[in-house]
Amino acid sequence: MSDVGYAWIAHTVGAPDLLGSRRARLASVSRIERLEDGTLLVPQKLAPEATLLQHALFALKHEGVRLDLLVSALRRMPPAELVTCVQAVPNSIYGRKLGHLWERLHQARLPGLDDPGVASAYAPLFDPAHYFVGQGQRDARWRIEFNGLGDIRFCPVVRKTPTLMTLIDKDILGQAQAFAQTVGQAMLERALNWAYLSEIEGSFAIEGEAPSANKANLFTALLRRAHEQRPLTEDLLVALQNAAISNPFDKAVQFRTEQNRLQRDVHGAAGVTYVPPEPELAVDLMEGLMRLANRPLTTLDPLVHAAVVSFAFVFIHPFMDGNGRLSRFLIHHCLGQSGRLPPGFLLPISVAMKKHEADYLQALTAFSKPARELCKVTWAGDEHYSYEWVPEADIWFRHMDLTEPVTFTLAMAEASLDTHMRQEVAFLELFDRVRRQISERHDLRGSDLATLIVTIFQNGGTLSNNRRKRYADRVQAHVLDAVETAVSRAMQGQALDDEEQD
Repeated sequence: MSDVGYAWIAHTVGAPDLLGSRRARLASVSRIERLEDGTLLVPQKLAPEATLLQHALFALKHEGVRLDLLVSALRRMPPAELVTCVQAVPNSIYGRKLGHLWERLHQARLPGLDDPGVASAYAPLFDPAHYFVGQGQRDARWRIEFNGLGDIRFCPVVRKTPTLMTLIDKDILGQAQAFAQTVGQAMLERALNWAYLSEIEGSFAIEGEAPSANKANLFTALLRRAHEQRPLTEDLLVALQNAAISNPFDKAVQFRTEQNRLQRDVHGAAGVTYVPPEPELAVDLMEGLMRLANRPLTTLDPLVHAAVVSFAFVFIHPFMDGNGRLSRFLIHHCLGQSGRLPPGFLLPISVAMKKHEADYLQALTAFSKPARELCKVTWAGDEHYSYEWVPEADIWFRHMDLTEPVTFTLAMAEASLDTHMRQEVAFLELFDRVRRQISERHDLRGSDLATLIVTIFQNGGTLSNNRRKRYADRVQAHVLDAVETAVSRAMQGQALDDEEQD
């Protein structure tokens, strides 16, 4: 087998294919080379011995930290082998990381190792140059600082890829603050009214629904409370779930106590696309997620934090219904708790997600598709399904790599500001110019004028013949021409008649 490092471990333990192209393999090269797709080419002379320990040491040195595969390896690794390795080279950072993780995982000291004899400075488990990290917890025995986003029981991982760091460097939330300060309070309130309504419509549209007036009002109330400083708890999430759905039979009283599944329009097991963790594990994972959500943001970018909470929530799927809408609401909740946005300010991220549904699906399936391998589903007809999980399925849910979903979320946050919010303000400015210019010269109903401006704008600056016929009994033809000309000129950046005179 040509796989080495994490790819070798994954094959050996029977893990789902969560590595994608980011795998190491032996190749005819003279030194280790990394390809653009993340593949690591390794010369034969550097191939590790065929043991979990040696491949884990190789992976830590050359591939970074994958907690899911390391934990899986450590559950199977003979402790005596690890003790021998540590005793031979007590200050090796990679041996110390494995020793630290083994003892955290087993909640016990390595048998036969009273003192590892470490005499080195503290080293972080995750290199902050390559990973987003949390507040560190020091282990004096191994001189290792556990600085993951969570703890050993629930610790999502986000890598600092070039694409993600480019988005971070744009300071999207800082741009949002500047935008809010420059547009003026009155215009901002109008733009935010649009943003709240569009966010609701977008979030429901992603689920294939059109919200009723009642649903829209309930969800608007949720969004407007996102800036209230309140920790995420099970009671709060249950209340939010109850407010997000209208079917009384689907309203939760606690995190789910039965297995759920995601299914496309195909009967039976073949139609099941994702099986969230079993109920007991889901409750445990939600405890970890809520701790992460409520942690003070001293080291983590607020948008990264919001994306991790949102996508981890939807992968855990703690309710039988409403998880998708709530996951997107949690982005706004986390941003509201961060204090990085003006009061009441909302980025219509769901609008951007709806317009980039293919990318949204890719962000979701980066984890959910390989995770589908963790559970064998059997269908016995009607709603009778049984679920058989592979051994140690919990590992892959506890240590999800959320790099791709986080990158997608930041891209959507940027699009929601640069494309949608700025576009809406530009339209409102155009609307005001045209309305003022037409109202000063012609007499027509305000509602008709507003509808005509929007219709002509949406039609690229022209008024269709059908629309002309519809208004022919109450708006004169030359007035319709004037509105059309004004909207068209404004869309092209040209001055209107009154503006030219000024």
